[in-house]
Amino acid sequence: MQHAWEFVVKGGITMIPLFLCSVVALAIFIEKLISLRRKKVIVPEVVGVLESIRDANDIGLAVAICEKHRGPFANIVRICLENQALPKDEIKETLSDQGRQEIYQLEKGLPMMETIAGIAPLLGLLGTVLGILKVFNVISVMGVGQSTALAGGISEALITTIAGLFIGIPALVAYNYFTHKAEALVLEIEKYSNRLLNKLGGFNTPPRT
Repeated sequence: MQHAWEFVVKGGITMIPLFLCSVVALAIFIEKLISLRRKKVIVPEVVGVLESIRDANDIGLAVAICEKHRGPFANIVRICLENQALPKDEIKETLSDQGRQEIYQLEKGLPMMETIAGIAPLLGLLGTVLGILKVFNVISVMGVGQSTALAGGISEALITTIAGLFIGIPALVAYNYFTHKAEALVLEIEKYSNRLLNKLGGFNTPPRT
């Protein structure tokens, strides 16, 4: 731990925003690791009740199950069921509005992680430039013979570069992974929503004479 702290201190002032970036990225990573679990989004109980709907009499139970298991998937299913008496086009429009809100919740935090993935290497580059500037300042004052002073500036330049890449690369990988996972969950929600719409359409179709 002491060596890690010394490493951070040697990096200079640029290490402060880099440290903050690492904390935020780690927090988002943990939150998304939990919130984007398939069973947490595509709740098995909600899927089960959707599969068990046979006629309009089953809608009340399905709504109750959705209210018990709140989340993007359950919310969309509930909205669909509560508006099942509306024409199909109006239900689709309502689902589209609700879907945009739920997608925002699924992807919440990912734009920040993308930003961190982009700015962390740039902050590292800024630290590098500042470190090199210190080297030139030392050279202009003391000449090239002060190896210890020169090493301090070069060390700061290298440390910030390493830290920026160390934060930026995992953040970019995590962003791409969670974005792909969120998109896959959205597609699965759409699949179940379309299946439910078709069922509800059958309930509202008047019997043939």
